[in-house]
This record gives sequence, structure tokens and C-alpha cells, in this order.
Amino acid sequence: MRIRNVVLSSALLTLTLLPAQSAFAVSKEIIQLQTQVQQLQDQMTQMKQSFDERMGVMRNLLEQSTDNMNKITVQIDTLSRSIQAQQQTVGKQGDVVSAQIQSLHDSVDELKARVAALSKKLDDMAQQSQNLNAATAASMPNGGGPAPVQPAANQAPPADVLYNNALRDYNAGKYDLSSGEFGDFMKFYADNDLAGNAQFYIADIEYRQGNFDAAVKDYDKVLEQYPGGNKAPAAQLKKGFALLELGQKDAGVRELRSLVNRYPRSIEAQQARDRLARVNATGAGAKKKPS
Repeated sequence: MRIRNVVLSSALLTLTLLPAQSAFAVSKEIIQLQTQVQQLQDQMTQMKQSFDERMGVMRNLLEQSTDNMNKITVQIDTLSRSIQAQQQTVGKQGDVVSAQIQSLHDSVDELKARVAALSKKLDDMAQQSQNLNAATAASMPNGGGPAPVQPAANQAPPADVLYNNALRDYNAGKYDLSSGEFGDFMKFYADNDLAGNAQFYIADIEYRQGNFDAAVKDYDKVLEQYPGGNKAPAAQLKKGFALLELGQKDAGVRELRSLVNRYPRSIEAQQARDRLARVNATGAGAKKKPS
């Protein structure tokens, strides 16, 4: 009997403790869930803050890019208006630009001539060495005295020397002297690679001196005899200018239009377009004049 009471007491105690333990476990899990939720909320807050900061940076970059694009657009518009204004007021500036471009061509020609001169000097040195050996052998026949020296025949200066002298005088404004030197070059070296250039400068000197009739004829020689030369576009351009100076407007316009069609991407073609625009503007103004 006593044992039975002890067992019953133990059972009642166990039943009493079970709900308390279960409630404690549930409370612990709730606390853990609350902690995890709080951690997730903190992480989301940090992520939102980081996202807002990055969005702010991106917004600033976008605004800066927009400002830069606006500034570039303004600069382009300003430059475009400046170019248009220059084109409208170009007048005699076209001839100045033409002279500057011509000067650049002259410099290139001079460099080419110098390279050709160096190459020729090397060839001459080799030839002189051979001639010296041959002359030495011939000057002592059978132990006798040296052979008599034959007088050298009159010869033209070397091509590179003659061309460089003529080009130097041309750039110095010594047109009469330069014209004679270029004429000598054409006389002795008509088949030289620089002959087309020399013929162009002869015509260009005539153009600069106001002898437009002779200039047209000599520009034609460049176009007909040296059509593949580097002076062909400039010769056609200046021929068109000379025709306009002679009052032959239709012929000058045809020549300039032909140049634009033949060499559309060249600097000379752009100069021809500018001159044609001025000619057309002058013609339009003349038509609007009251009778």
C-alpha cells in the first residue's frame, strides 16, 4: 500500500512538470525567432541605406554627364556658328588659306627633293669612285706621264639643286628669278618626277603676277602632261580661279565643279566649294539689284 502511494505521487509530479517544460521550450523558440526577425530587419535597413547611397552617387554621375553633354552641345553649336560666320565672311581669306596650303605643299616638295638629292649624292659618290679608279689606271700608260685632262662640257646643274634653288626663290617672292630657274628645270629635266611641280610653279608665278591668260595655258600643261601628279588638283583649282579673274564665269565655274567631282575629298575641292558659294552669292545679289 505504501509503495502504491509513492508511485501515484511520482506520476502526479511528472504530469505537473510536463506543461511547464513545454511552455519553456516554446518561449525559447519565440525569442529565437524574434531575434532572427530583428536581425533580418537590421540587414534590410542596412541594405536600403546602402542602396540609397549608391542611387545618390548614380544620380550625381547622371547629372554630371548631362551637364557635360549640355556643355559639349553648346560648344558644338558655338563652333558651328563660328564656322558658318567664317564661311559667310571668308572673302579674301580663301586666297590666304590657299597660299598657306600651297606653302605646305611646297615644304613637302622640298623634303622630297632633299631625299632625292641624298639618294643621288650616294649614287654620284659610287660613280665618282669608279671613275677615279678608271682615271688612275688610264693616266699612267706604260709608265708614262699622266694623260691630258679633257675640258668638261657645259652641263646644267643637278636636278635637285636647280629645283631647290627655284623653290627657295619662289617662297622668297623672287618670282622672275624663280620662273627662269623652273624654266631651266623643264628644259633639262622634263622627265623628272618633279617636272609637274615645276610646271605648276611657272603657272602659279604668272597667276600671282596677274598674267591670267598665260597662267591658264600653263595650268593646262600640268593637267594634260602630268595628270597623275600631286599638283593636278591645285592646278585645276587655280585654273578655275584664273578664269574667274578673266571674267569667264561659266568656264571658271565648270572647272571648279569638275575639280569637286574629280577630287571630292581633297582640300582643293573644299576651296572650290567655298569659291563657288561666293560666286553664287554674288550672282544672286546681282539678280536682286533693281534695274
